[in-house]
Amino acid sequence: MRELAMTKVAAVCAVATLAAAMGTASAAPAAAPSTAQSVAQRSVSPVLVDCFWKSQVRPADFILACGDGNSRLTALRWSHWHAGSAVAVGLNAVNDCRPYCAAGRFHSYPVVVRLDDPQPWEKQPEVQRYSRMTLTYPGDRPERVPRTVTYSLWD
Repeated sequence: MRELAMTKVAAVCAVATLAAAMGTASAAPAAAPSTAQSVAQRSVSPVLVDCFWKSQVRPADFILACGDGNSRLTALRWSHWHAGSAVAVGLNAVNDCRPYCAAGRFHSYPVVVRLDDPQPWEKQPEVQRYSRMTLTYPGDRPERVPRTVTYSLWD
């Protein structure tokens, strides 16, 4: 008899706990993010999305030619990485593909990299990602490449 009473007490406590938890959850409307939370989310610096759909912040290296890796940024040193833009200096290593890419040689050119135009990232819309990259070559540059070139970055 005592065992039956204990079982009933445990069952009543479990039901009461469950009802209290469900009542609290269903009675309270879903909280909208506070203004402070929204501002905090927006103030986080954007990311740079790489060829493998990974987010990066201040990467030392970055592949520009995802298909074959024949153009990449190396030795990047970032002077700033802010909500609106990021700037680095480094090298653009470009394969000359002579006589063909597999037999070609890489040549490195000093470059200034600017990222800007943050947009929501399709994979994670709450995260901003830089959507544009501008490369400026202060000296030598790859053949047939203008001194300044701007690329739209993938999403």
